[in-house]
Amino acid sequence: MAKKPQKTRSVTFGDFKANCSALAEEVARTGRTIVITKRGKPVAQLCPVRPKPRTLFGAMKGRIEILGDIVGPIDVRWNARDE
Repeated sequence: MAKKPQKTRSVTFGDFKANCSALAEEVARTGRTIVITKRGKPVAQLCPVRPKPRTLFGAMKGRIEILGDIVGPIDVRWNARDE
């Protein structure tokens, strides 16, 4: 069953200034975005923070220490052909 899109609520700038903390808690609790208007025109949005999905890219950043030169030539002779 698909979620229904929730209707966006709008508040005036004055109401936002007076109730900023309560509105932020409402957005966090409900996940609904609130549009802030000034003289009837939208000027800003208060929207919930959604965590970014974790990816494997960069997962080991800061956990691996490189010792020595990993780019320079090595002192071992080898043959690319398997004879």
